[in-house]
Amino acid sequence: MKLRIGSRGSQLALWQANHIAELLRIQGHEVEIEIVKTTGDRLQEVTFAQVGSKGMFTREIEEALAAGRVDLAVHSLKDLPTELPGPFALAATPVRVDPRDVLVSVKYTSLAELPKMSRVGTSSQRRRALLKALRPDLRPQEFRGNVDTRLRKLAEGQVEAILLAGAGLDRLGKTDWVRERLDPKDFCPAAGQGALGIETRKDDAATIEAVAFLDHADTRFAVTAERAALAALGGGCQVPIGIHCRPSIAENESDYAWWEIFGVVASPDSGNLVRVHLHAPRQNADPVSLGRETAEMLLAEGAGPLLTGGAEPAGGAA
Repeated sequence: MKLRIGSRGSQLALWQANHIAELLRIQGHEVEIEIVKTTGDRLQEVTFAQVGSKGMFTREIEEALAAGRVDLAVHSLKDLPTELPGPFALAATPVRVDPRDVLVSVKYTSLAELPKMSRVGTSSQRRRALLKALRPDLRPQEFRGNVDTRLRKLAEGQVEAILLAGAGLDRLGKTDWVRERLDPKDFCPAAGQGALGIETRKDDAATIEAVAFLDHADTRFAVTAERAALAALGGGCQVPIGIHCRPSIAENESDYAWWEIFGVVASPDSGNLVRVHLHAPRQNADPVSLGRETAEMLLAEGAGPLLTGGAEPAGGAA
């Protein structure tokens, strides 16, 4: 079967598209990649907060998908809105790689070691908020650009460290300056981080069947729970919300009999935050229910004002 993949033109996006293309070729398909420039790619000098994040890395690719110019799209799942437009389906979620955020620095080995008033580059409101909560003495700096651009700015000394998703650096083999992988219980990743999403037209049964082998059951469960929580909170990829779900081993057990899910809503201005942590047995677990329960607990703990920018809970909650 001949398949056309729509992808952004960044180095990471093309790595991801080529990775999926090679897996499809192994299955006997003929695969081409078409580069589509998105709003997020065109507005490199504008902050995410200014441009708005909903669909900024996906809209033009979905237009190509709807027009039949491509048959499937390969996305970083955290960039994909929680509710897909009507004509489209999330056909596969390949096995997830490391979902954690990482501290990247030339000189310093950990977030704790950074000197006071160190500049830390990030374009993410979530990372800015969690940084503010953990190290209010540091100075977050708006940092856009592709991975190479950000690493160059770090090497030039524009900042002392940057925060990035570890998955992208791992995929590109650019981990020389990765100093610390931040534990989700302290620095909760974005929903879907580390995972890919394969988007197709909902009525394209042949393509859906062709990519079905890529779907990984545990990854599908985890990201479905994360995206359900995010949807219930009304958040997109740039709202300061972290949601992460993973298999878990309970004390005195030897297999992954549980799911655990972390949730955090934080203010990038004050560092105030609300944090929850749930466990659910794997047997008969429903990811959407688990995600919604996480959102309900965050709201019950006082996350609402942090989401709307209203009066915050005094001092936040840990």
